[in-house]
Amino acid sequence: MKSIINKIFNNKKNLGQKFYLFKEIKEKFPIEKIFKSISEFSDTSEIRYVGGCVRKIINNEIVDDIDLATNLNPEQVIECLKKNNINYYETGINHGTLTAIINEKKFEITSLRKDVFTDGRHAKVQFSDNWHEDSSRRDFTINCIYSDIDGNLFDPFNGKKDLENGKLNFIGDPETRIKEDYLRILRYIRFFLNYSNKEHDFKIKKIIKQNINGVINLSNERLIDELKKLVLSKGFLKIYKDQFCLEIILLIFPQLKNIRIFNSMNNYAIKNYYSKDFIFLLSLMIIDETDNTDYFLYKFNLSNRDKQRINFLKNIFSKSIIPNTFSEMNLWKIFYYNGKNNLDDMINFQIFKSKKIDNKLIKLSEYFNLHNQPVFPIKAKNIMEKYNLKENKHLGQKLKEIENIWVNNSFKISEEEIEKVVKN
Repeated sequence: MKSIINKIFNNKKNLGQKFYLFKEIKEKFPIEKIFKSISEFSDTSEIRYVGGCVRKIINNEIVDDIDLATNLNPEQVIECLKKNNINYYETGINHGTLTAIINEKKFEITSLRKDVFTDGRHAKVQFSDNWHEDSSRRDFTINCIYSDIDGNLFDPFNGKKDLENGKLNFIGDPETRIKEDYLRILRYIRFFLNYSNKEHDFKIKKIIKQNINGVINLSNERLIDELKKLVLSKGFLKIYKDQFCLEIILLIFPQLKNIRIFNSMNNYAIKNYYSKDFIFLLSLMIIDETDNTDYFLYKFNLSNRDKQRINFLKNIFSKSIIPNTFSEMNLWKIFYYNGKNNLDDMINFQIFKSKKIDNKLIKLSEYFNLHNQPVFPIKAKNIMEKYNLKENKHLGQKLKEIENIWVNNSFKISEEEIEKVVKN
């Protein structure tokens, strides 16, 4: 039997017309098995949706991931998952988080907890079975809304009301919340741009500025992850209209020198902004004619693939563009030597940079997307057999010369041209 305290705390509020959206989640995600496995563990065990997915449903947004909270400790959660043949891995076991996997869908399950020590970067937690304790340690009221599988809300700090009124409120004392984890400064910017329709509270602005130096204590991985969430969020393009948010972002990421590019994008770029990924959008903000890009890549630990993409664009756009850079022939060469993805980045970078819509480049982008990367048809083995040559560095040089002729002749070459190179 559920405890009387929890029954009082729960204060169930039905979502009314949004109730069907929780039904859609059950249809879209294989979530019922997890709810069932936790709920049947004992008479008092509970599991609820929490955070982003509840916030997004209330705000009529697309739900793309599911976070869950439970009053079981991590060992008990593992026992439930194993018993019900649900695969999982330990995402952050020290903080009570496991990731369950069903039909290739991932669900983060976190045990209720309270902070016993924080230093602005790390937190030492103690697991709890008290929903109010867990809610009290969260950052904003709009992120502190729980729900059972049927859409009954558990909303101890009136986050639903704040969300509907476009108000971003910290839970408890704002400065205490920020000093517990300085990443909350960036999270404030993201949630304010996405959900607030009010002016910044003067006291909040003062507290954030007074504590901005605390951000240096955060890992670069956490900073770049939060920047990614911000840049890809629906409210990011409003940042140039909010001088406080813009000021804070540039204090934390001074390398985003071109962030104001989003203030003057052409209509095509605006329309296609959310079809682009974070690395492309980041490139637009950091590439200039200085060593700014190199410093950003030195400071933040991006993957080698992401660094390659950014450096490819930097090598083209950190200097003046020569006249035939975007000629069709040159783009075919880029396509062959660098691949479709780099070519697409290059063309779209120029399109996004332009204040006017460049229809020629748009058509070229569409044109190349319909084609496959050219494949050099001449193999060393063929040359060796036909002309009785041995494998050595001279063969490699001749093959490279043949390739250059093939590329410069629109990917065509005759037998006579090949023979001339081989016998020269």
